[in-house]
Amino acid sequence: MTKARPCSIADTLAVVGEKYSLLVLREVFFGVRRFEAMVRNIGAPRDILAARLRRLVEAGVLEKVAYSDRPRRYEYVPTEAGLDLQGVLHLLRQWGDRHLAEAPPVVFEHACGAALDPVVTCASCGEVVRPGSQTAHFQVEGWGLAGERPAESAAGAQSSPSQAVLG
Repeated sequence: MTKARPCSIADTLAVVGEKYSLLVLREVFFGVRRFEAMVRNIGAPRDILAARLRRLVEAGVLEKVAYSDRPRRYEYVPTEAGLDLQGVLHLLRQWGDRHLAEAPPVVFEHACGAALDPVVTCASCGEVVRPGSQTAHFQVEGWGLAGERPAESAAGAQSSPSQAVLG
């Protein structure tokens, strides 16, 4: 059996990568937190949307909070982990605006008054992250740039690069 590369991107997609999950988060960030409004705005089948909401709650991305006792009804609010995904959604929106949309369907205004144009910067130096400006250092034993290293060469880590300049 082939082992997949240990990867935080794959782990993240296991939580938010199913169809409609990121659209649920879009709605929550727009302030739409109730099931019926999400169904209307996303266009997802009710059972699928309910499953996505359950998964996001189980993963700690959203919290289910009661807003009515009779009948018992809930809304969904982002947790700290959920709020951490807001920047990812802005970057996905920006990519779609640039490469797929004739015109952006929504424009976000930053607190400074300018249209929001998100960029990834290094938290240490403030430089914009560009292709070729970062190096991957593999932290999982036995893995390198080309993938999993054979057991005999994993001990001598230099036989296969364990870091790579990305870009």
